[in-house]
Amino acid sequence: MLFDMDGTLVDSEKVWEIGLSELSEHHGRALSARARRAMVGTNMSDSMRILHADLGLPVTRAAMDESVVWLEERVKELFRGGVPWRPGAKELLGALKAAGVPLALVTATHRHLVDVALLTIGAEHFDAIVAGDEVDSTKPHPMPYLTAAAMVGAEARSCVAVEDSPNGITSARAAGCAVLAVPCEVALDPEGVTLVGSLLDVDIDFLRKLVA
Repeated sequence: MLFDMDGTLVDSEKVWEIGLSELSEHHGRALSARARRAMVGTNMSDSMRILHADLGLPVTRAAMDESVVWLEERVKELFRGGVPWRPGAKELLGALKAAGVPLALVTATHRHLVDVALLTIGAEHFDAIVAGDEVDSTKPHPMPYLTAAAMVGAEARSCVAVEDSPNGITSARAAGCAVLAVPCEVALDPEGVTLVGSLLDVDIDFLRKLVA
């Protein structure tokens, strides 16, 4: 089992919403709803490119790097206060771990932030972690999911990937995973994936059928 983090296991997209809003205010601007939607599931570089273009700021490496540092420090501070679970996520992780199913966390978020979020989620749940700054190519490229599958000793086609964003779904499908889509902040296209309202609707038998 391969799990995305933000918006899938924890409702951290709302934490990022706070950080991005405050970053925009720091720059003396207001981020548009359209730009915020476009950021969901993207890596940090793409998110900062979208934000800077939307706010009319310089889209240069130096300017965007400065924004990344500001944003990540603020989000880390917010993560330390705890991150709310998505419905059913904690219970499903516990059941899978108890059943001995290999689990990996596959996220575009950078590792130093993942480590803080794991104070809530529990690093002990996972046999492998692939963070956004630990692979050469991030979602929507298949590399994160291919890497995670290899780390848990499985072929991607025998894994279920759980995702909440279009970029994450593209990444998992390109890697060959069966995809369970659980919408959070944006609507998802059900083509080629199994769509559920929440992880409350999912158990181990349900997941086994996806790769049967």
